[in-house]
Amino acid sequence: MAERDNRRGGRRDERDENPEFADRLVAINRVSKTVKGGKRFGFAALVVVGDQKGRVGFGKGKAKEVPEAVRKATEQAKRSMIRVPLKDGRTLHHDIEGRHGAGKVVMRTTVPGTGIIAGGPMRAVFEMLGLQDVVAKSLGSQNPYNMIRATMDGLKKQASPRQVAQRRSKKVADILRKDDAAATTDA
Repeated sequence: MAERDNRRGGRRDERDENPEFADRLVAINRVSKTVKGGKRFGFAALVVVGDQKGRVGFGKGKAKEVPEAVRKATEQAKRSMIRVPLKDGRTLHHDIEGRHGAGKVVMRTTVPGTGIIAGGPMRAVFEMLGLQDVVAKSLGSQNPYNMIRATMDGLKKQASPRQVAQRRSKKVADILRKDDAAATTDA
């Protein structure tokens, strides 16, 4: 029992030295390797890390012990972070779709007060990203690895009006005005 407390204490110290990132353990899987003398067990961990201000990343790690697998996954997640532009710091700028393998996710922007309406692994990504209002649906694969990769794929496609204006060599006001005009003619 004392060994377990030491491991837990070590993990807490690790968090204190790097407090700008929050992490969420999404999945832990026991894996086995069959060798001459029998089976050797190990653990695979899937972790999502974010600063809750628009940066998020995920990582996976494998080790003989769960805490070591989680530590490896957290390190990999910190190295693979992406920045996602958020509208008013709470939601997405536009609806997006992400794919990875058989996993497909649809993410929609919503009005303030909606909250995070999403399942399991996608919810972890949105919470670590800092999204407060989003509606998401997972279609296809229920594998947490593929769901997270599909979510990250969609988030990489997210573009703010400033990025779109810069890409088109226009002003932000021109981009927003055209979108507003298109929305009023459709209604």
